[in-house]
Amino acid sequence: MHKMELLGRSAIKVSEEEVTEATEPVIEWCPLFDKVRGIKKVTKESAATNMEFRIKEHGMFSARRKLEMDTFVGFGASESMMTGLMRGIIDAAVTVCDGAGTVITSNGSLVQGMGGYISGLVETDPIPEVIEGIKSRDGHVLSPESGRIDQLEGAAYAISAGYCRFAVTVADAQTAERLRELERSTGVRIMIIGVHLTGISQDDARRLLKAADIVTSCASRHIREEAVPLVQVGTAVPLFGLTPWGKELLVERAKDVSSPLLINTMPLPVLPEKKQPRPLV
Repeated sequence: MHKMELLGRSAIKVSEEEVTEATEPVIEWCPLFDKVRGIKKVTKESAATNMEFRIKEHGMFSARRKLEMDTFVGFGASESMMTGLMRGIIDAAVTVCDGAGTVITSNGSLVQGMGGYISGLVETDPIPEVIEGIKSRDGHVLSPESGRIDQLEGAAYAISAGYCRFAVTVADAQTAERLRELERSTGVRIMIIGVHLTGISQDDARRLLKAADIVTSCASRHIREEAVPLVQVGTAVPLFGLTPWGKELLVERAKDVSSPLLINTMPLPVLPEKKQPRPLV
């Protein structure tokens, strides 16, 4: 059984490449998925259909899982980590993949291949073909026997493997705070990237923003209201660089974006009301 949340935290269960359950999302409209998939109203049915598309086209939750792909959005978490690895800003990434769980790698192409279609991966069973594909691309699967997701233990493995400035994706404030404790006790540098934050509480948003280097805004009202970014990329579902290191990564990512860019100084964040997910939660 695999579980992933997507399109406004609709909780999807997948078994044997079939969607077996989908819950109602907490938002009604997402500008990103309207733009890339033409989804005008987010429902549990549209979330299930989108998951079926990911299974069919990208092989998610199956032995057919593709581990290489082009960029999905100009400024996404996986795209930014890919650029960071290629430019030497970070030397590894601790992220997740369906069919494998927590993965540690220095291969930027693998980071994008795993992460480009992932939303909020909650739980996954190990799939041998996926794990072998990751290993053949210089990725280390933290728990190939169980497919466990544990970003803190993934960071500990990265340190033991000799990495000293690596990124870790997190979806909650407590993990981010514990990573900062690990960073202080070991002397490494950890770039914390907050992802899948729709519905985060105000207290957790404040704690995460204090600990993270970069956060995705998702459909979170509290992230938008509480963030004091040094740099912002995008205006509908923006990423916020919160520290000089996070700013460096996002500015470096901008060099790889083929579309024209406007670079300007102004108070941040900039959030045009008509472009935000509805409702913000």
